[in-house]
Amino acid sequence: MSLLARLRGGLIVSCQAWPGSAIDDPHVLAAMAAAAAANGAVAVRMQGSENLRAGRARVAVPIIGLVKRGYDGFEPYITPTLREVDEVVATGAEIVAFDATERARPHGTTVEALVEAIHAAGRLAMADCATSADALCAQAAGADIVATTLCGYTSATQGVTLPALSLVRECAELETFIICEGGVHRPDQVAEAIAAGADAVVVGTAITNIDWLVGEFAARTAKESHR
Repeated sequence: MSLLARLRGGLIVSCQAWPGSAIDDPHVLAAMAAAAAANGAVAVRMQGSENLRAGRARVAVPIIGLVKRGYDGFEPYITPTLREVDEVVATGAEIVAFDATERARPHGTTVEALVEAIHAAGRLAMADCATSADALCAQAAGADIVATTLCGYTSATQGVTLPALSLVRECAELETFIICEGGVHRPDQVAEAIAAGADAVVVGTAITNIDWLVGEFAARTAKESHR
């Protein structure tokens, strides 16, 4: 069975933490990845070399890997250059996710160059997109997967309702592997994304972001106590 066939119709859990969080620890995030895999996740998404290596040691399911690194004067930070591609590949992740928006990248790096490097390393390329135009360009560059990850997080897409089901529907017309990612907070939204044409769905915050979850519950408790 091909790697994409293993992912089709499944849940992918993003195991990441806010910088400075108490759970921003490779062992903790790897344990989350293992728990996700043990309970039905077909893959996990993780960022950072140390976290990826820890996750690889704990799970057998495919890993979507990325490295977040900011460069002065540039907006993309998800695997923005060939340096980050090499770092992800070195961890053993099967899929490399990268920013596939039209925004400029450091060193003049292009989507085509990123996809070429990922394929040269024998990995699949996952294009994190914000618009259907991004997805179309990524597909043309040879990306194996296009995802809605960055919709709502770029200046051109601010305010878009998430999950970006309209973008999923537009991307479904490309006849490539589509992942819905971003703003999926309830199980019924997973079903809605699949119905809209997504081949797989990524859920992160609603499952693994303890800081966000506790904040949501604590805020409601405070609100009710002041009535």
